[in-house]
Amino acid sequence: MSETLPATEITALLGRGTHFEGKLHFEGRVRIDGSFRGEIRTADILIVGDGAEIHAEIEAGTVIVKGGSLTGNVRATEAIELYVPARVTGTLRAPEIYMDKGVHFSGTCTIEPAS
Repeated sequence: MSETLPATEITALLGRGTHFEGKLHFEGRVRIDGSFRGEIRTADILIVGDGAEIHAEIEAGTVIVKGGSLTGNVRATEAIELYVPARVTGTLRAPEIYMDKGVHFSGTCTIEPAS
């Protein structure tokens, strides 16, 4: 894909009511509003939407949690952003971590330089 996507363009969506288990590897922006269990790997952007229920090991460029529930270990090369009403449990590692006031978080955060 030689053209770059607009900053807000979603490459794929796992909508509400979808249930997926396994390994998800992708390029671009993917938003999950459904249920996911497994492993997610991308150099790009993962968006966890309202209503999502994710239990996963995640390695991504940027992870944006806009709502829903995320349980697992998250490593981002760029940033992790958590917004209300997100519920996050696990280990977060990234050069930048932003957490909105009111986010429910249980676990550890490590801010580390990009490798």
